[in-house]
Amino acid sequence: MKNLKTLFASFAIVAMMSSCSLTLPVAATSNPVGNKVGTATATGFLGILFFDADASIRTAAKNGGITKISTVDIKQGNVLNLIVTYETIVTGE
Repeated sequence: MKNLKTLFASFAIVAMMSSCSLTLPVAATSNPVGNKVGTATATGFLGILFFDADASIRTAAKNGGITKISTVDIKQGNVLNLIVTYETIVTGE
């Protein structure tokens, strides 16, 4: 019985610490793909109620020193829908 409780507790801990991540393309322009990459990240706690930063395309381009945007991707990470992270990835010149 003690082994069963330990196994169940271990399974519960692993399930709570699991997460998933998904990267999706958002936009592409006719500008040539450059070698600069800029990112901007925001983290939400308790689902999407509280965000601590700006993950906009403008901020990502500014962080990478990009003036001509080629592609925009969004990466979303999720840990049991309690902690959600959004990362905007911009490439260009």
